[in-house]
Amino acid sequence: MPRLPHPLSDQSFAWLQAYFEQASGIRLRPEKKMLVISRLQKRLEARRLPGFDAYCALLRDPAEEAERQKMLDALTTHETYFFREPRQHEHFAQTALPGFKRKPVKVWSAACSSGEETWSLAMQLAEHFGLHGWELTGSDISTQVLEHAARGLYPLERLQNMPERTLHRWCRKGLERYHGQFLIAPALRQRVRFQQHNLLEPASALGEFDVVFLRNVLIYFDAPRRSRILAHVVACLQPGGYLYLGESETLTALPAGMQQTGTAVFRRTQPTK
Repeated sequence: MPRLPHPLSDQSFAWLQAYFEQASGIRLRPEKKMLVISRLQKRLEARRLPGFDAYCALLRDPAEEAERQKMLDALTTHETYFFREPRQHEHFAQTALPGFKRKPVKVWSAACSSGEETWSLAMQLAEHFGLHGWELTGSDISTQVLEHAARGLYPLERLQNMPERTLHRWCRKGLERYHGQFLIAPALRQRVRFQQHNLLEPASALGEFDVVFLRNVLIYFDAPRRSRILAHVVACLQPGGYLYLGESETLTALPAGMQQTGTAVFRRTQPTK
């Protein structure tokens, strides 16, 4: 019989809200309380704790950095899939990539979650340039999803948006214990790096980029933090480079030096001052 979820008191929820916002910049709205309970239930069971009050006390322990990271991992996982928002992938392949003459072309998949976007971009880069002449970085605040992304192993049902030619070239169907799964081709996995990064921090350590995909993540932040994140991203975008946001996301004001060139597609026209 399934175990009933532990109740989450208003006091413990308020503490989790405050800590999570400080660490990630994301404010957990009151209606997210049940999501917090469902996602952290396994952590309480793993640590054999009687409830959320005890879990919050554990998280306050300076020695529990690993558990605090596990909590962040559990609460920052978002839904993603291969070749999401196809019009932008078409723009990336047909408009952005052919315009870059300098090599290597450097691409950043920000807030990449479990890696489906990153691998979609890797496949497009490899189709256009081959296995050389480009660099691709996937980043996320969650170490757990980055490990998943780097592994490149996914259930077969994730293939529903994959172009058939791309599927046959870059994916390997799992056998025996990997039945029902597929693996990104080893040659492609060797060409991509994954790195932990908090979008609220400057991105200079990641390098400079010709293209940045920052899709479907700004909606989780308030206006000041959205501006802060965009400033960090634009600062590491080369003049002439492209920024892709989620098609459902809107900007009240364009960052300095950027102009819109397509649906949620922006291009840097000049260095920021």
